[in-house]
Amino acid sequence: MAFSTKGGVVVLTGAASGIGAALAEELATRGAALALVDRDLPGLYRAAALAGRRGGKVSAHHVDLSDHAATAELPEAVRAAHGRTSILVNNAGVALGGSFDELGEDEFAWLMRINFDAPVQLVRGFMAMLRAEPAAQIVNVSSLFGLIGAPGNTAYCSSKFAIRGFSEALRLELRGTGVGVSLVHPGGVATNIANGARVPAMVAREEWERRLAEFAPMLRLPPVKAAKRIADGIARREQRIVVGRDALMMATAQRLAPVAYQRMIPTRDAS
Repeated sequence: MAFSTKGGVVVLTGAASGIGAALAEELATRGAALALVDRDLPGLYRAAALAGRRGGKVSAHHVDLSDHAATAELPEAVRAAHGRTSILVNNAGVALGGSFDELGEDEFAWLMRINFDAPVQLVRGFMAMLRAEPAAQIVNVSSLFGLIGAPGNTAYCSSKFAIRGFSEALRLELRGTGVGVSLVHPGGVATNIANGARVPAMVAREEWERRLAEFAPMLRLPPVKAAKRIADGIARREQRIVVGRDALMMATAQRLAPVAYQRMIPTRDAS
């Protein structure tokens, strides 16, 4: 079913850089008004200015999604700025590399708060506005690591599998309403999420930098291409939007061999 973003109001979290900033420009080009959300204030204003040059109305909302109270105020701020919401894109996310034994309880909970709890809170907060639209869309950004397990990413995988389960169940609950749910699984997109990841307290800086250097070559897809794929998927109301050849390959491997695919994934020496 075709779904036009033209004339719609899009709430987009994680809009200051990477996929979020590229998606803001892409959706603005397609005629959407935007409510951009991020905790990076300079990046947020830069993204808002760039998207604003594409023509539509753009508002900037400085919100740290780890703050439950601040996140709770966002729906009314968007209503005041735009009067309505037709698309909610939960794109914001953080990374926390490290094996389960290397992660503290507070570190794990911090990541889950931003990557899972905040999107759930925002879906709840915006639902009344979304239901008031003739057609609306919730777009939750998971990851390739929401399709496959990855060593050294215990917390990140947990959050991305959780958003996948939430989205798939919510889609069924909303069947028959005007609100659809798209789930996005990007592969290795060339963003700063890895470089900006929190370093676990138990991991030495030198070891962390070595791991980043190993991971960096996997981040190849330009954010602009990822954004176009996501925007096309939203327009087609795709339920599952897989972004990048690496994600497509591993998604297929996991579907065909849900246990054996793990033999394709290298692991660090436990020693």
